[in-house]
Amino acid sequence: MVKKWGLRVTTLMFRVEADLHCHTTASDGLLTPQELVRQAALAGLMGVGITDHDTVSGWEEAEATGRECGLEILKGIELNTEVNGIEIHILGYEPEFEAKVLQEKLSFLRGARYKRMLDMIGRLNSLDVRVRAEDVEKFAHGESIGRPHVAQALIESGYAHSLKDAFTRYIGYGAPAYVPRYKLTPAEAIKVVRQAGGVAVLAHPGIQRLEGSLKEWVDQGLQGLEVSHSDHSGEDEARYRKLALEYGLVPTGGSDFHGEKRKPGVKLGGWGTSLDTVFVIRDLARRNRIKTTS
Repeated sequence: MVKKWGLRVTTLMFRVEADLHCHTTASDGLLTPQELVRQAALAGLMGVGITDHDTVSGWEEAEATGRECGLEILKGIELNTEVNGIEIHILGYEPEFEAKVLQEKLSFLRGARYKRMLDMIGRLNSLDVRVRAEDVEKFAHGESIGRPHVAQALIESGYAHSLKDAFTRYIGYGAPAYVPRYKLTPAEAIKVVRQAGGVAVLAHPGIQRLEGSLKEWVDQGLQGLEVSHSDHSGEDEARYRKLALEYGLVPTGGSDFHGEKRKPGVKLGGWGTSLDTVFVIRDLARRNRIKTTS
């Protein structure tokens, strides 16, 4: 067993204790923060990361339920970024909730999401697909609106029979009502997370094979690498665990859980890491905040 950051990083005979990449109704997940934490406890998990897109509004409810269930809650966000046409996701763990730089950036991103939704509705209407903003908004139970909410409105209105059908016919990449989303660069996302005293982690690098840019992002403040993920093969996990060790990054893990109907087959706790990781990230965030204020 290799020890780094005080973590158990072996994958042999290892039981997932913490799923650190989960989405709730605060963004595009199907379970409320309370429901997700309770389900995590029932699944035998000891820790869970709440990482909604562009919002921290699920934190308070998740933490309250975590106290009730005896579960450690790692507070996080997921920021979508892009460079050279490649979409890259940055997870930010334990940033300070009140940090002005964080709240201003998240507010801007949520505004951009809303405008994108309106632009998609305009394109749908031009195709004689009669969907209104209020039809979409009722499916967005949190602050952050995304394409899955538009897809749900299309299904309810009878224009699509499934999420996949809605994306394929109308709002997926290359479809007639697709509108590109405003995205930060990875460097901007890392900077925001670090300025807010959080720990920046590169999410699911195996999807885009992003190891070539790791050194650059580490130099910009990246501190973690998502090793275990529902889109990673065993070979991917071994590769990124090795790279995490090489670059001195905290190896993290999570399922990217959204709910069965949103991401079929992705089970809460199906991928993840040891509970040690929660405490290592919290300690690293505490040290980041000391550096930020000193």
